[in-house]
Amino acid sequence: MTEAETKTAITPFWRFSLNFYRQTGVSDACIALQDGCGIDVNLLLFLFWLASEGRQLSPDDVKKLDDQVRSWRELTIIPVRNTRRKLKGAATLVEPSKQEVFRNKVKAVELEAEQLQQEALYNFAKSEPLGAPGSPRAAARANIAAYENAVSASFPKGAVDLLAAAFDSVAA
Repeated sequence: MTEAETKTAITPFWRFSLNFYRQTGVSDACIALQDGCGIDVNLLLFLFWLASEGRQLSPDDVKKLDDQVRSWRELTIIPVRNTRRKLKGAATLVEPSKQEVFRNKVKAVELEAEQLQQEALYNFAKSEPLGAPGSPRAAARANIAAYENAVSASFPKGAVDLLAAAFDSVAA
């Protein structure tokens, strides 16, 4: 397989994610929701991207999406993330600087796995209409609520408010 065959596509969803994720506090809020509530950050970003496209999803829609990405998340993203996290500052036989170089390679693999998941979600959205039309701002809030409902969780209000405010500044 050539490098071109494994290269992931830069989709509008990926560009949105990069822009949204770099907003002040967004990465911390996403990680807190991931670690505290077990959410899939890529799925959360996808829900915000769909909102930016004026698409409002139901809890059943979100559950369906979560079911679609679960196997990839559990097979690749979670184990690679766990390995990356365990390597950080771990005392091993390997020289710390070399271990950190290796950890950065693992981090790159994790990012590629996330980008592949986002590419698959984007292609899924192109092949099947998702949600109902709505204003981006209302859709963003409704999509967060639908995700909470779909996973039977209550997301911390502070994280939700921060993400909604960041979305408003990006979607404006």
